[in-house]
Amino acid sequence: MMRNRIATITRNTNETQIELALNLDGSGEVQIDTGVGFLDHMLHHVAHHGLFDLNVKATGDLHIDAHHTIEDVGICLGRALDEALGERKGITRMGYATVPMDEALARVVVDLSGRPYTVFEGEFTTPMMGQMPTSLVQHVFESIAVHGRMNLHAAVLYGRDDHHKSEALFKALGRALSMAVALDARRSGVPSTKGKLREV
Repeated sequence: MMRNRIATITRNTNETQIELALNLDGSGEVQIDTGVGFLDHMLHHVAHHGLFDLNVKATGDLHIDAHHTIEDVGICLGRALDEALGERKGITRMGYATVPMDEALARVVVDLSGRPYTVFEGEFTTPMMGQMPTSLVQHVFESIAVHGRMNLHAAVLYGRDDHHKSEALFKALGRALSMAVALDARRSGVPSTKGKLREV
């Protein structure tokens, strides 16, 4: 019988207090409140298009700026992915998606290899999207990859509107992760010639 692929992460610092729960085998149900509306919107896309159940409650030092909250939520999401995957037995391991959003097109490719690495290509023209600095889009992807222990390549192939470019990226992340975490009925062990993915 397949184990429940769920994780609950708690992170409390002087800057943020975060509770995050993730179910990899959900239906896209979400309840997200980080205090940063644009981040909530993007995480909703990840869960909805990845068919993950995701609950996030974050309180942070938004009177300073949104950086700590956004970074720490990315850390917690990565940690939850890592914990929910366990030994990563039976997973497809690699996933990819290319997603349009009106004039924008973005691609995300992931390998749940246990080895963190990020390549991010994307340029934004506005400094902010709501309360979220555009410079932190890349940082969120890096935080998820490092703490989720995955190889992640993300690129905005083209586009004009920063909201559209970001939305395409996060939708593609959800779709790519959905493919990568999917269980392959033909595989009982770890999808690696090394015999393990849990350790770097």
